[in-house]
Amino acid sequence: MSGLEQLHIDTVVIGAGVVGLAVARRLAAEGQDVLVVESGDHFGEGMSSRNSEVIHGGLYYPTGSLKARLCVEGRKMLYAHCRRFRISHRRTGKWVIAMDEQQHSALASIQQQAGANGVPLSWHEGAGLSRALPDVTASAALFSAETGIIDSHGFMLSLLAELESHGGQLVCRTPVIGAGSADDWHSLTLGGEMPCILHARRVVNAAGLAAVAIARHWAGFPSHHCPPQYMARGCYFSYSGRHPFSSLIYPVPEPGGLGIHLTLDLAGALRFGPDVEWIETEDYHVDPARAQEFADSVRRWWPALDSKRLQPAYAGIRTKLTGPGEPAADFQILDASAHGVPGLVQLFGIESPGLTASLAIADRVAQVLA
Repeated sequence: MSGLEQLHIDTVVIGAGVVGLAVARRLAAEGQDVLVVESGDHFGEGMSSRNSEVIHGGLYYPTGSLKARLCVEGRKMLYAHCRRFRISHRRTGKWVIAMDEQQHSALASIQQQAGANGVPLSWHEGAGLSRALPDVTASAALFSAETGIIDSHGFMLSLLAELESHGGQLVCRTPVIGAGSADDWHSLTLGGEMPCILHARRVVNAAGLAAVAIARHWAGFPSHHCPPQYMARGCYFSYSGRHPFSSLIYPVPEPGGLGIHLTLDLAGALRFGPDVEWIETEDYHVDPARAQEFADSVRRWWPALDSKRLQPAYAGIRTKLTGPGEPAADFQILDASAHGVPGLVQLFGIESPGLTASLAIADRVAQVLA
């Protein structure tokens, strides 16, 4: 490897998902010479293309957590960005439903937490709820007017266009196969068709599922700052034909996720998911037999669901810093104040609401690198 070409640049961002592109675009706008390196064939092929495409309100996250603050900040920034760049999106609103009175206390806790996060929710029950959701079996529900859906691919295209307009570049099929830091410089050994060693003053590791693995083999980075990592696969099923819904519907959350919920795409088509399945290796297979499990779950609150109209759609994997049965971990945005390596930011556990929070995460990274 010592015979590889040696290159120098201001800033490198590892990973061209929505967060990596948002960070790169923000840093390039400050005048930095920014290169994004991506191991895949195209940008946004990992977690960023395998989610619900929901703009989250910020209901559930612990008060003061990065997830709570950056979701609320990022949501406002994301809606403004969509208006400015004409990115397809829709403020659909979201219902969080209790199926019986035993879940009312959980619903009340969600309303209290959302209020603490600055997200007002309205409570509905009785005749008013029946009029609003005539096809749904629920004893009470909360409505979030701030929740919406977005064309995530269009959003990432806009970030890439802005990055390039500021002189930044994206290079795909370029995996990071080695990394180290010393004397205020960072050296990345890059594979692919044109392997080289890239030296940079600033590096942001936004590699998603691969972020922790890259950091574990980073010479000069204190290994005790690498958290454990778990993977939770979530499968989605599409629903063909007509349906009565125009807003998103979520049951009360379950451990590991927000439960099998109803989402819409921008064409109005219905899909359900994700479920939660803890896995050991990266695998995006959707077992068609899981359709019955989905149908049984959804029929608890939509009895008219026709299971024959369910079709496997896709699966996503959430990068988790805590395992089954443990409280969900917060985002980790680790800069020199945490790990002592100047000019290096490690982004760990950036799962949902990472899409919603992406622009706010980018601002936070720019602040710590200033």
